[in-house]
Amino acid sequence: MLIDTHVHLNADQFDEDLQETIDRARTAGVKEMVVVGFDEKTIKRAMHLIEEDEQIYAAIGWHPVDAIDMTDEHLQWIEDLAKHPKVVAIGEMGLDYHWDKSPKDVQKEVFRKQIALAKRVNLPIIIHNRDADQDVVELLEEENAHEVGGVMHCFGGSVEIAERCIKNNFYIGLGGPVTFKNAKRPKEVAKQIPLERLIVETDAPFLAPHPYRGKRNEPAYVKRVAEDIADLREMTFEELCQKTTENAKRLFAFSE
Repeated sequence: MLIDTHVHLNADQFDEDLQETIDRARTAGVKEMVVVGFDEKTIKRAMHLIEEDEQIYAAIGWHPVDAIDMTDEHLQWIEDLAKHPKVVAIGEMGLDYHWDKSPKDVQKEVFRKQIALAKRVNLPIIIHNRDADQDVVELLEEENAHEVGGVMHCFGGSVEIAERCIKNNFYIGLGGPVTFKNAKRPKEVAKQIPLERLIVETDAPFLAPHPYRGKRNEPAYVKRVAEDIADLREMTFEELCQKTTENAKRLFAFSE
């Protein structure tokens, strides 16, 4: 059994075959999924999905690329929705220096506000980080994010950065890139970090693993991610599934 800890079933790319996509995931052994909402539209869809399927949970937050669009009303709305028992995390939130829609100072302010929100509702946080390793880690430390912990989603940093995140009570989430032939850093991270701090994800419909790279990703493909990590760590696929599932349940406090 596997848990896809980060998937966007609420994306337009699944409008035509959402139930079939969910069915394929279950056939592949993916029992539970965390659907991530990161703006008004995707949060609403995530909240709808958790009412429709008992094994789908939600994470809700505001994406750093769109930080400039977030209002205090949005923040309050997220806080109110977070009281739902199937909302298991706040995010994705963080910093994204690849796109220039939202100024860095605005991104940091919105990031800090969401960490404070997560503390108020006592939920872990999901971190989006693109080209901002140092600033993300420093901000997490400044805001004492270790109090709630969380996951570094689709982690692409170094082993050293991963270890620093783990010291701050974060798990490392690995997805499709760990299967790419030339992805040296994700492979090193997969091999070296403590197994009890590792979880798997897809980020579907984005970042499909090999051999589906360039096509639409879907939660069933988290199995490919787990297979490659098991090979890298020289352990059985079954053991890797068991440990990452235990880790995800501990992080998100899934009710049995």
